[in-house]
Amino acid sequence: MDQRLIDIREQQKASWSKFSQGWKKWDDLTMDFLQPVGDEIIRRLHPQGDDYVLDIAAGTGEPGLTIASMLHGGKVMITDLSENMLDIAREHAEHRGITNIETRACDVCELPFDDNTFDAVSCRFGFMFFPDMLMAAKEMVRVLKPGGKLATAVWYGPEKNFWITATMQAIQRNIELPAPPPGAPGMFRCAKDGFMVDLFSQAGLKHVAQTEVAGKLDAKTADRYWEMMNEISAPVVGAMSKADEGTKEKIKQDVFESLHRKYPDGNVQIDSSALVIYGEK
Repeated sequence: MDQRLIDIREQQKASWSKFSQGWKKWDDLTMDFLQPVGDEIIRRLHPQGDDYVLDIAAGTGEPGLTIASMLHGGKVMITDLSENMLDIAREHAEHRGITNIETRACDVCELPFDDNTFDAVSCRFGFMFFPDMLMAAKEMVRVLKPGGKLATAVWYGPEKNFWITATMQAIQRNIELPAPPPGAPGMFRCAKDGFMVDLFSQAGLKHVAQTEVAGKLDAKTADRYWEMMNEISAPVVGAMSKADEGTKEKIKQDVFESLHRKYPDGNVQIDSSALVIYGEK
């Protein structure tokens, strides 16, 4: 891996470790929000019996922990760049009485597993942040057994994900941010229809298909939404760190006004949309 990609990986590792406590604090809300996507990944993989499943970029443990709870004789290898995130995943496993898991901090582009090891691979909302997406996909295919299944999820376009654009567009209206380099890691990097299908095909997968999955972030109030976004969203926190106190307050008011226009009754339940992409080795 070249130095540029290594630098991106190390920056991401530091960022995810920094935000791990925020993710722990908001875990109930975010896991409820992301569950429909995890459910579709699980439906596509259909894990059962003594399957050995790899969950990549698992963060605080999902969908790997749910998959582990479904297996009788099988187990799940839960991985993430951040050991801090995996600490939380292990806490969740202990709380839920799930013992058929292992955890490993590792880079998806250099998976520390032998060829043809796993029956299935899951990866929920990781691809758009991988420095080299094709390399990552090929590594996942390498560790899959022949006939094994791979399912991942990425965010669909910004027009269908007001939960992130409500804040990021307010930031952009108030702060002049440099344009990211073409193809740089980001929330909507994989949103173009067919992009991930083509990537999976290039990586050597067969029977590739994609499904749109709708979701809803039940933040309940504007205050709760604002607090959450400023504690778990790296793009938001990074951009807000460049603003003075007056500008931060303007951005907050901008966000609250957008939410009030969309949810005049004050019940902030924000629609989302993701793509689940599936293939077989």
